[in-house]
Amino acid sequence: MTECPTAGEPHVHPALAGRVSPVSFDPEATIPETGVDVLLDAARLAPSAGNSQPWMFVVGRRGDAIHARICRHLTPGSLRWAADASLLVVNIAHVMVEGTEWEYSEFARYDLGQAVAHMTVQALAMGLGAHQFRAFDRDGMAAEFAVPAEWEVTSVTAFGAAEATSATSYAGTSRQRLSLDEVTWARASAD
Repeated sequence: MTECPTAGEPHVHPALAGRVSPVSFDPEATIPETGVDVLLDAARLAPSAGNSQPWMFVVGRRGDAIHARICRHLTPGSLRWAADASLLVVNIAHVMVEGTEWEYSEFARYDLGQAVAHMTVQALAMGLGAHQFRAFDRDGMAAEFAVPAEWEVTSVTAFGAAEATSATSYAGTSRQRLSLDEVTWARASAD
């Protein structure tokens, strides 16, 4: 049997191992337009079922009109920290076939999650923090941006330079993760 090649001893990439969901962003830091394009391009390149790419994004940079429109629909708890993020991205999934009651793709939300994960990893590679959240008025956000019924406003991601105080906690909780055994339903032994 031939083992797949690895570069040295396998380990989780340091950017992922140290990832946190910041709850405090530097309100002065900005992401240049080219950086925004790179984040969106990372999402664009994500895999999807049948190459359907069932995702769209509303992108607001702090200080612009779209950012302000997004902030109008955040809960007070989210607004307290997310408003300082350099970039707010509303993540939207194409969930239904237009003009029918048929589900567009059972994988649409999963595929959107992949695209957002790609953006998040790209942000980490660029030295940015990323915090995905769902504490906002979905219906209000959909109405604000005239999102058709076939599409679903699913989540928002805040991107920016995380302040040092964000590194260890979110709402007073630590970044404890479940063990490998706790997240593995079944696994064959290598023997």
